[in-house]
Amino acid sequence: MSAGSPLADDVPFANLPVARQEARPVPPDRASRAAVARRPEFTMPKITYIDAQGTSRTVEGETGSTVMEVAVRNGVPGIEAECGGACACATCHVYVDEAWAEKAGHAEPMEEDMLDFAFDVRPTSRLSCQIRVRDDLDGLVVRTPARQG
Repeated sequence: MSAGSPLADDVPFANLPVARQEARPVPPDRASRAAVARRPEFTMPKITYIDAQGTSRTVEGETGSTVMEVAVRNGVPGIEAECGGACACATCHVYVDEAWAEKAGHAEPMEEDMLDFAFDVRPTSRLSCQIRVRDDLDGLVVRTPARQG
């Protein structure tokens, strides 16, 4: 591009020299999540969703996301998530497997209030939008009810 060309005149700063920088490795604490996920030593927690018909789907979930977000991102049927995870509906209701109930934690009062609107509530019922994916939940098993809401 030379000075005076139509493109150089239309693009601000087009005639300024470009500073060349050498590529530097990104420190691990600043690496993108996608790059970290591709590392062979890094594995994301796996979550198994079992629907009312008994069909099982195991997917990987990003630590820090919710069990609901993982389901939605992976197209898991039975999780409607109408409120988008705001704990304002009961359309992401799941039954946490007995073996995982203690580790997944108990519902807070606001979640318990929303579970009043859920279908077929059981002792291990939770709203999947309120369960954060953590490394120690690797292998978590949840079941979806026959219907939501």
